[in-house]
Amino acid sequence: MAKLYFRYGAMNSGKSTALLQAAFNYEERGQRVLLAKPLVDTKGDARVLSRLGVSREVDLLVAPDTDLFALMSDAVRGHDSSALLPDIPSAAISCLLVDEAQFLTPAQVDDLLRVTVELDIPVLAYGIRTDFQTRSFPGSRRLLEVAHSLEELKTICRCGRKAMFNGRRVGQNFVFDGEQVAIDGVEVGYESLCPRCYLDAGGSLPYRAARQA
Repeated sequence: MAKLYFRYGAMNSGKSTALLQAAFNYEERGQRVLLAKPLVDTKGDARVLSRLGVSREVDLLVAPDTDLFALMSDAVRGHDSSALLPDIPSAAISCLLVDEAQFLTPAQVDDLLRVTVELDIPVLAYGIRTDFQTRSFPGSRRLLEVAHSLEELKTICRCGRKAMFNGRRVGQNFVFDGEQVAIDGVEVGYESLCPRCYLDAGGSLPYRAARQA
């Protein structure tokens, strides 16, 4: 039975590298994969970018209103009426890999689960759990709720401890207010931090702060 996998980690934990390696492993065995990422992630345009310098064109940029299950259903039946996946041979998709899966809508995550259950196509989704304020992204929250398998990709903080949080920088300064989505390298930068370094940098835990207000 196909499964929905959510492989998550803080920034710079090698998620895109792992995705590209998974794609290579499938294709080395003569199997066809699809690469997708949400349209909101403008970094790299229509490419998956690895910090190691490896990149690859994606097959599908997912808009917020994209019905992923309908799209995949049409693709495997060889009649993609949307023309978003015009070059996919019928019944030839061995795996769907999704980069930056935190930017999916909860409905699209449900689509991914249906792809695994009803179309029997494995889905490997890669993303981060929480934003720069330690709050979960809607897509990540839904993946944590329904994915068959959860796997943490680990990285380390500047101090050597395990990094869990994502600190947002503007210039040399950490910031803790603003919109949830601000793409790395476009307006801001990010640094993966352990909880101690996150709090030392000025971050707060929102539910504790609300209780003390």
